[in-house]
Amino acid sequence: MQLIEVPAKTGYVWFRQGIWLFRKNPLAFLTLFFTYVLVMTLVSQIPVIGGVLPLLFIPGVAVGFMAACRNTIAGKPVFPTILVDGFHSYGPVVARRLLVLGALYVVAMALVLAGSALADGGMLLKVMLGGAQLDQDAIVNSNIPLAVLTALAFYVPVAMLFWFSPILAAWHDVPPVKAMFFSVVSCWRNRGAFVVFVALWFAVATLVSFGLSAVMQALGAADFAFAVLMPATMIVTTMLYCSFYATYRGCFGVQTPQTPDLPTKPAA
Repeated sequence: MQLIEVPAKTGYVWFRQGIWLFRKNPLAFLTLFFTYVLVMTLVSQIPVIGGVLPLLFIPGVAVGFMAACRNTIAGKPVFPTILVDGFHSYGPVVARRLLVLGALYVVAMALVLAGSALADGGMLLKVMLGGAQLDQDAIVNSNIPLAVLTALAFYVPVAMLFWFSPILAAWHDVPPVKAMFFSVVSCWRNRGAFVVFVALWFAVATLVSFGLSAVMQALGAADFAFAVLMPATMIVTTMLYCSFYATYRGCFGVQTPQTPDLPTKPAA
């Protein structure tokens, strides 16, 4: 494992590589994403602990999605069961590490939501916990939009801690706390590339959301906008997940005969 520092323009390369990777096996990746959403939705319905369990499993599922990307590049088949790859393919030690990272992620997200209370007195936190209804009156009479922005600001260091730590724990035998440290260092050293990377995906998500909404309204089919936006959002989100693998390969330079490198200039 070698930590690599890259120029800011590499963020565009990662963006393009994510799209290229998705296009190699779109049906498999969309199936993975749909399976993940379905399972996590069902898990969230469990009384008392349902709101926490999806967060607990996120690091392990992240390893599974990265394994799907690796297998796609290597020309291997990808099945939905690969989502639990992190919990059963690398031994009990790695499974425990991923659960530890999951527990730390739960704590981190609790702190993020608690931090958002500084902006709106805890209204967003109540909504997330199901204690209040997110309606128009609640938005008008509180600072929920500001709380969301505050939560996003608090989430940035959390994202840096957990961006690479699951894959470092699973594939490189790095203990959880050390993996989180390496993740932060890598993200910070390549912050220029990550800023470009995030900006590009934000632009795409915004364009798809507002662009399709405008088109549907122009066609007089605003009532069907959701039916169009939902699959479009799934596709963009899945491509984004694929690009996470590109950031890993770009920042750590890991390459084996079974997983050849991503193309520097993916085909259009």
